[in-house]
Amino acid sequence: MDNEFQGMKLLILGGMRISCEIIHKAKSMGIYTIVADYNKIEDSPGKKIADEHFLVSTIDVDEIVKLIKEQEINGVMVGFNDYMLPYYAEICKKSGLPSYGTKEQFDIFTNKGIYKKLCRKYNVPTVEEYSINQILNGKLDDELSFPVLVKPTDSSGAKGITVCQSKETLMAALKKAEVFSHSGQVLVERYVEGKEVTVFWLFIDGKYYLTAIGNRHVKQNQDGVIPLPVGYTFPAAVTQKYCSEIEKNVKNMLGSVGIQNGMMFMQCKVENGKCVVYDIGYRLTGSLEYKLLKEVCGYDPMEMMIRFALTGHMEKDSIADRINPRLGKYAFNVSVLTKPGRIGKISGIEDILKLPQVIDAVLAHYPGEEITDTMKGLLAQISLRVLGVSDSVETMQKTMLEIQKLIHIESDKGENMILPGIEETDFVNAFI
Repeated sequence: MDNEFQGMKLLILGGMRISCEIIHKAKSMGIYTIVADYNKIEDSPGKKIADEHFLVSTIDVDEIVKLIKEQEINGVMVGFNDYMLPYYAEICKKSGLPSYGTKEQFDIFTNKGIYKKLCRKYNVPTVEEYSINQILNGKLDDELSFPVLVKPTDSSGAKGITVCQSKETLMAALKKAEVFSHSGQVLVERYVEGKEVTVFWLFIDGKYYLTAIGNRHVKQNQDGVIPLPVGYTFPAAVTQKYCSEIEKNVKNMLGSVGIQNGMMFMQCKVENGKCVVYDIGYRLTGSLEYKLLKEVCGYDPMEMMIRFALTGHMEKDSIADRINPRLGKYAFNVSVLTKPGRIGKISGIEDILKLPQVIDAVLAHYPGEEITDTMKGLLAQISLRVLGVSDSVETMQKTMLEIQKLIHIESDKGENMILPGIEETDFVNAFI
């Protein structure tokens, strides 16, 4: 990095563990980092590594704006939390700093009920839902086909989601989902079995770029909760079909609401060869795919988001000729899930980092921390993400399986905490 950003101040809203990725990247760019949240420093990993920190609630818009003016802050980053996005837009508007999206756009893409209607309008396949009123009134008893998926319209991280096998469990699931919904709204969807992919987008001055489509390998390795991801692999076999049949429709949908800058992911079920959207995030992604794009294609969406926060521009020089959803190489993310318990010891990461295909290993939980029962079925169960790149499917498969053998996470009682992960069968017919 040159000294382009030297002396500039970046405010990161929230010091959760994954936000440390923003702080590390910003520091590597020569940026002075500041974290604000309502947590004490011992409960805020981001505050521990930032250059400066303040005890201010990130949803107290006026206090954050006051902090920005007092500290002469040059830009704001919001990170990985859907709930914070509308507040972030309001903070940026009041302080005169760049926001990659508007409050109205964030309101659309943080509400599953709203963006699914938008998908249907522009012929972007999405999972159909059932009317809750008709369910409660018994009008769908003959049409309701179990299992169904119940989820809040406006939460993230798999919070409040239940797969229901009967109407009796459905009633309890509705109440659970309401608790996790900020608006108290809930969706009941047809539960779609089968493979999943995640579609990644990058937006630059009103131009929309499909950057990658990755297989999202999920595993039903716990009873009573939804399957969680154990890995991602790129490029997914559905990429070419998506580009020819769906990409244009998505661009039309994005254009209809005036999207200009930022990044987005769309999680999809693959049904009859089509990518059927079930979740969208207009923000940075916890899967850390930007590290893979940096390695394979030579551009870094995380870095671009930080640049936008400070300058109002996503890029210094055009990267359009480097964007290629087919990638030209194979890339992966091994996501290590851990069952509830207190972590006593983690070993094997040093050996994993020595593997020639591995580019990074990012811990989400450290020894002494607890995976609580309330985290079961949530993305919070991911304790480690290992990212890498390979020239062949065979080498990628071998490396991912080797990573799972090398990593050991034991509880404070000496018990293995790692849940079953990716298997050889997950690679069959999965890639371009």
